[in-house]
Amino acid sequence: MNGHHDYEEDQIGKAVDVRLMRRLLGYARPYWGLFVAALLLAGGVTVVELAMPYLVKTAVDVVLVPSWLEVATALPPSPGAVSLGEGRFLVDGRALPEATRQALEEEKAVVGRYLVIAHDDPAAPVAMRYQHVFRDTPVGYAAPEGALRSIPPQDLLRLRASAVQLLGLLALAYLGFLALRFGLAYGQVYILQYAGQRIVFDMRRAIFRHLLCLPMGYLDKQPVGRLVTRATNDVAAINDMYTQALVSLAQDFLMMAGVLGIMFALNPRLTLILLAFGPPLLALTFWFRSQARDAYRTARRLLARLNAYLAESISGMGIIQLFRQEWTSFKRFEDINRGYFRAQLRSIIVYGVFGPVISVMQTMALALLIWYGGRGVLGGVFTLGALVAFTSYIRMLFQPLTDLSEKYNILQAAMAAAERIFGLMDEAEEPSGARKLPALRGEIEFQDVWFAYQGEDWVLKGVSFHVAPGERVAIVGPTGSGKTTVVSLLLGFYRPQRGRILVDGVDLADLDLGEYRRQLAVVPQEVFLFSGDVAENIRMWDGKLPPDVAERAAKSVGVHEHLLHLPEGYGTQVKERGVRLSVGERQLLSLARAVAADPKLIVLDEATANVDSHTEAAVQTALERVMARRTTIAIAHRLSTIRNADRVLVIHQGRLVEEGTVEALLAKRGLFWALWQLQFAGDRAQR
Repeated sequence: MNGHHDYEEDQIGKAVDVRLMRRLLGYARPYWGLFVAALLLAGGVTVVELAMPYLVKTAVDVVLVPSWLEVATALPPSPGAVSLGEGRFLVDGRALPEATRQALEEEKAVVGRYLVIAHDDPAAPVAMRYQHVFRDTPVGYAAPEGALRSIPPQDLLRLRASAVQLLGLLALAYLGFLALRFGLAYGQVYILQYAGQRIVFDMRRAIFRHLLCLPMGYLDKQPVGRLVTRATNDVAAINDMYTQALVSLAQDFLMMAGVLGIMFALNPRLTLILLAFGPPLLALTFWFRSQARDAYRTARRLLARLNAYLAESISGMGIIQLFRQEWTSFKRFEDINRGYFRAQLRSIIVYGVFGPVISVMQTMALALLIWYGGRGVLGGVFTLGALVAFTSYIRMLFQPLTDLSEKYNILQAAMAAAERIFGLMDEAEEPSGARKLPALRGEIEFQDVWFAYQGEDWVLKGVSFHVAPGERVAIVGPTGSGKTTVVSLLLGFYRPQRGRILVDGVDLADLDLGEYRRQLAVVPQEVFLFSGDVAENIRMWDGKLPPDVAERAAKSVGVHEHLLHLPEGYGTQVKERGVRLSVGERQLLSLARAVAADPKLIVLDEATANVDSHTEAAVQTALERVMARRTTIAIAHRLSTIRNADRVLVIHQGRLVEEGTVEALLAKRGLFWALWQLQFAGDRAQR
């Protein structure tokens, strides 16, 4: 079993499989409007995030840093430039064309900055008081940036009152952007989570509905834990893809495109230099993909083996302790655990290398920006605000690459989960005909039935018999002879490869199995009770049955008094697998369940095999009531329980070797007689 499980977990598949993605998007189609809304909100978040560094740039360039430059150059001065003498000019840096700025950078012609107060500015009288600092020019009162330190802070704030007011407005605008981003991000997360949970709800419902319709031949071969994982962990992985990967990836691409557009607009040359980090980043990303894939596959496979061994050991803990195998079991667990530890360590190393390398490259890009952009600021051809904005935009450019590892992991897990989920969903449902019997009479006939679970390893070989309506027939035989297989075929869990099974003269393959099973009842050897109260377990949640049917059924099998002594009577919660009830009470409850269904055909799988002698007598009495006027097929392990059978079928090595009443078969002194002698001789020896 573990090997099969490992093989399945090893099928990770592609990081993005188009075929699987198309099927996954089919579940998202009913909610496409929600995803469109989430994308629009993600676009809004991106626009706001792109605008916030630009707002900071504006605050620095327009408010905090004087914009007029002192230029020493022989180039033709720009419009509005003022001559300061000695070959120097005062020019508004905001009005310089891009070509002129590049020329100034090459010439290293900017030698200082000036604060200029217009003649009609309300702060002009303050500037006139500091004539040793300010000089009158055609564009206003101008003062070198370094000389402003000699002015008292109060007057300096008055000189820049308009700038202070604008700075307050920009700060309010920044807070407004933060609030807007919060609202858009909240709406995006809420919509995505709602859509994801709706998709998960639909997928789990579809998976469970499909599980209910799968043939027993498939379910018998599958570990229960694996099927549970399909509807829980695997669906959760799909939810992570919808809520954390798809829209987020689109938002990341939009963010990177926006950042590059703004950076090119601010300084194309610096942007091209920074893009030199692109090829190494792409190479690192492709390396990470291959390494992460292998590490993830190995870790998943070993985790599956670890879980399987844990479940097996905990289930068999009594046997391990009884045979004093604690140390051996621990050593085996330690070996598996050590392998998983090493696989996880490799995975951690891969992820641990990728993130820091991206961080180092981001830091190198920032260092290059400070060196190159700082020279531009000192040269007056690159504003300080643009440099500050560039630092934010570099972080915004590298962040999606840093998050790539997590998103890739989510996509890979989702594709692996989708492959397993759709592998389950593609399993053919249990075949069923469409014909419905108006009322089941209980006539059964096997006609030359051959059956094998695999290939031609025949479990039944040419079995033929007939059961009349209302007849009680017992099936006996050595272990492995095929008794349970006969019942499984009768219940429609499997189809014979050869021969036919007739129910009331109609081929079982043509019957609607749901309607057919609704008219029969099974009392298994191992009683299974579901979580819920006693009444629900008797009625099996059948809304068509009257509320008092559970009590009537319990009285008919003699378990009513037992149930009344439970803490809450019929409303008592039986807990998982009925742990609050004794073995005998569970068996009687199973018989009450059969009575409540009022079947015409009852199948018994040795209902007294696991009870003591006192309880066996009570169960036998209840069985007599249940079997009255109903066709009964009983698998008998204790031959003492079949004394009242109308007929006995003896199965040996897949063939019907004897048939008749108990007395006739004992008189024949064949296989049945030998089994009888062996069993009762063993009973006498025990006594």
